[in-house]
Amino acid sequence: MVLLPSLRVEVGSLPEGVLLPGDPGRAARIAERLEKPEELAKNREFHSYRGLWKGVPVGVISTGVGAPGAAICAEEAIRAGAKILIRVGTAGSLQDHVQDGHLVVALGAVRAEGTTPRLLPLEFPALSDPEVSAALWEEAKKMASDVHRGVVVTLDAFYRGVLDLGLDTYAQSGALAVEMECAAIFCVAQLRGAKAGAILAIDGDARRAALGDYNPHREVVQR
Repeated sequence: MVLLPSLRVEVGSLPEGVLLPGDPGRAARIAERLEKPEELAKNREFHSYRGLWKGVPVGVISTGVGAPGAAICAEEAIRAGAKILIRVGTAGSLQDHVQDGHLVVALGAVRAEGTTPRLLPLEFPALSDPEVSAALWEEAKKMASDVHRGVVVTLDAFYRGVLDLGLDTYAQSGALAVEMECAAIFCVAQLRGAKAGAILAIDGDARRAALGDYNPHREVVQR
């Protein structure tokens, strides 16, 4: 038995398709909805499960917050057998027409974090897999009327300091939302020959939110 160092799951123990929420609590709630759910491991922020969805094997692993943990999780998930990684989480809007509770399918991510520049040249784009993104788009439209697809921004900083995060510039460039993990997952998948995608629920306006406004547990988001 070979256990991976961070996830603490066995090599070969994961199904081909794996959902990657950030929050361990969300991972547990997703696992509860599976048929025959099984807890594989809990180590640090990485809580791993597997089960069946409509008869299809699926895994669920929490990545924690940010690109470093997401990159570790994606790397080891692929070593454990995953071939399709789908980030499911929340994001802050960068556009007026992208509002609370709307869904965003990420086609690519701006690499405004510190992890992927250590893995790939900055000129290399962080892109989702076209087939995975198309499937997410079609399924999302069945679930919700307000669905968008486009570029998101992956940032390391959550709360503002004295420096400008550049959100207005990204918004003017057409980015739909900002989050903290997509670029890392997309880049690791590209490096290791896997496929990746992401679908995100909007939980506020990132350009206008004040300290203390963030609340991803509101009903409009949890729907």
